[in-house]
Amino acid sequence: MRVAIDELGKGYVAAGHERILVIPGEQDQVTETEHGIIVQVRAPRISREYRMIATPWRALDVLDRFKPTSIEVSDKWTLSPAGNWARKRGIGSALFSHERLDDMLAMWLRRQFGVETVVGGLNRRLAKQFDAVVVTSHYAADEFMDTGAHLVHVPLGVDLETFHPMGYETPEPTPDGTRDEPVQICYVGRMSHEKSPQLGVAAAVELHRRGVPIQLNMYGTGPDVEALKEQAGDAPVVFHGFVKGRDEVAKRFAHSDISFSVCPAETFGLAVLEALACGTPVVTSDRGGAHELVDETSGEHGRPTAESLADATQRLIARLGPGLRNAARARAEKYTWQASTDKMLAMHHRLAAGQAATDGGNKQWA
Repeated sequence: MRVAIDELGKGYVAAGHERILVIPGEQDQVTETEHGIIVQVRAPRISREYRMIATPWRALDVLDRFKPTSIEVSDKWTLSPAGNWARKRGIGSALFSHERLDDMLAMWLRRQFGVETVVGGLNRRLAKQFDAVVVTSHYAADEFMDTGAHLVHVPLGVDLETFHPMGYETPEPTPDGTRDEPVQICYVGRMSHEKSPQLGVAAAVELHRRGVPIQLNMYGTGPDVEALKEQAGDAPVVFHGFVKGRDEVAKRFAHSDISFSVCPAETFGLAVLEALACGTPVVTSDRGGAHELVDETSGEHGRPTAESLADATQRLIARLGPGLRNAARARAEKYTWQASTDKMLAMHHRLAAGQAATDGGNKQWA
């Protein structure tokens, strides 16, 4: 979410617009930067990494102070009143749906019962509060079917300069089809069960059981690290911890043969694009937004089970080579931040003009 907000913000400023970013912070603070004004609103910490604006009126006071001509909200929970604030003032409003709440909440709670009812009611309320709802994939759009929301489809982009091939080549198999070195697989992301790192580890364990020479490199931190280590057992899974800096993350992607991005509840999958931009093909689950980014030229899909993902990985191993790496990069080049910014700015202009067309049960921006 932070990457998307930052990249789009840079694009807004580059296009000549004024941008004000309101975020939770340790104390109230206003900072002017080259990418716009950043307003921190004093907010409590809900974990070691995150704060939440628990009192929406503090953020609304900021809006009254700066008087924006349109607003874009990235918090479905505590900041949803911003939609009504904008409507009362005749200001256009958009909700950016960064996560699919029904599947994500079900995975976090580890149960499905009752989740769809609660989330469905919330989404119908959000559809009424905001003039538009931005979704990054068809999978994300499905959550808002039959809510009456004005849906705007805006795929995200990738920094093609930071994330790029770095000359690494997958070692060729020996004449008998075996490999002298294990295939290097990476997982980059938060080690928390709603992100499904356990699926990647389970697939690695299954590949190891089958005698496939692989090494799974896990990059990231989170509450489930110890449980994942226990799950891995004696399989070749290495936990590298937090990787500082996007340049270093890009290096880890670029020096891998395959990237795992197997969460079935991702609404988009920036890590997928970052891997592809580095020339690294991707294994994804066959549902969720991530699999919409990976076509037959740039990776493989599998059901979100250890066996199916292991099968997909073996199919991809058989295809490894320079041609696949080139195709992965070409796939990523179809997704630029400039294209994302252009679509978002077009939406903001339409918000100001109040132009929308109806398509089926939901209203789609023309």
